[in-house]
Amino acid sequence: MGTNYLGMSLRSPLVASAGPLSQTVDGVRELADTGIGAVVLYSLFAEQVRAQATRDALLEELNAESFPEATSYFPSLDDPDEPARVYLSLVERASAAVDVPVIASLNASANGSWVDFARRLADAGASALECNIYFVPGDVTLPGTEVEARHLEIVAAVKQAVDIPVAVKLSPFFSSVGNFALQLVEAGADGLVLFNRFLQPAIDVERLAVVPGVTLSSRADGRVPRTWIATLRNRTTASLAGTSGVETAEDVVAYLLAGADVVMTTSSLLRHGAGYAGKLLAGLDEWMTRRGFTSVADFRGLLAVPAGEEASDSARAGYVAALEKATATYGSLRA
Repeated sequence: MGTNYLGMSLRSPLVASAGPLSQTVDGVRELADTGIGAVVLYSLFAEQVRAQATRDALLEELNAESFPEATSYFPSLDDPDEPARVYLSLVERASAAVDVPVIASLNASANGSWVDFARRLADAGASALECNIYFVPGDVTLPGTEVEARHLEIVAAVKQAVDIPVAVKLSPFFSSVGNFALQLVEAGADGLVLFNRFLQPAIDVERLAVVPGVTLSSRADGRVPRTWIATLRNRTTASLAGTSGVETAEDVVAYLLAGADVVMTTSSLLRHGAGYAGKLLAGLDEWMTRRGFTSVADFRGLLAVPAGEEASDSARAGYVAALEKATATYGSLRA
């Protein structure tokens, strides 16, 4: 049931994506014990690091004149800040504690936040790095070309800085997702994680307030990433990871049929516990046996868009077929 992801040989195609379950060594060990192929650590946010550094600098400035030795009580500005130290320690200890790849995750939106952190993570023993480029342009006058250029610049800089594989977790909200995905690969990305989920806030109509929050993914959320994985599978040699919408073994199988090299999940493990990964893998194994497949490679990408077929035509045909099915089920529809 093994697979290959980012040039790494994994014992299974199920990967624990970044989330609360990978915040401690014990959590990482528990996930690894389920038979999962790799673990992506929770994301280190550039804002956390910058905020800590700012606080440390302010404390040192305020107390520097108390007496000559005062500065010895404060962290050196040349030292890694506290959130980074904690994260780097987790990378080092988790990598030593388990026999599966430990992938570090870095969440930032500007090029200057990436390169130094990426080097530290690689030096700490991360098997690979997942770049979660969470950039939501609030300036509506900013053209899409500049947003894409920032992503490409970050990927190129990180790849130049580290020797470990680099995956990019991107959003589906680009004007031409497929083309931009291929540009990321050309810029140096070894793999693509499809897709990031923007955490849209809710509106409390009684309090007249915007309420931030996180919702777990539902099975329907897997349809968009599977569609793009199926489109890209035969058009790139980069690794493809599917994430979002995994609740059952059937969802895992669907991602692999679309062409994913690995299937990532956090929501299902938060709902049911880390041990649920073993049930997903057992379900995958049962399906493979029933269908007569002896390896993941036997069926990966069976439902991907063929290399010689125009993806736009395939998508259009699927759209028309969906409307026809909906019409038969619900009556006449116009869209």
